[in-house]
Amino acid sequence: QVQLVESGGGLVQPGGSLRLSCVASGFTFSSYTMSWYRQAPGKEREWVAGISSFSVTTTYADSVKGRFTISRDNAKNTVYLQMNSLKPEDTAVYYCNAHNTRGYIYWGQGTQVTVSS
Repeated sequence: QVQLVESGGGLVQPGGSLRLSCVASGFTFSSYTMSWYRQAPGKEREWVAGISSFSVTTTYADSVKGRFTISRDNAKNTVYLQMNSLKPEDTAVYYCNAHNTRGYIYWGQGTQVTVSS
């Protein structure tokens, strides 16, 4: 059974930091590109960052570039999102995503991040 389980969300003040984790199971993690998406209230889900299967390539949305860092540990089947200098507009539910070249796509259930004073 495929599972993606996110953790690490919470309430943080503007300028603060959080580290999200996503633990995968039920598929060959190292063969999948991993991404983080987010969805704010009343808005569509948007892509935040992605990392290739062996960490060769990382990409970021312009809105988070320079503040967020995506990484992965294939030995632990885990992908991370380090979020620094958080802003109120970063408030959203953050989702972990896995996809491969064969068209398989998996989603986690999300973790809430709230940036507020």
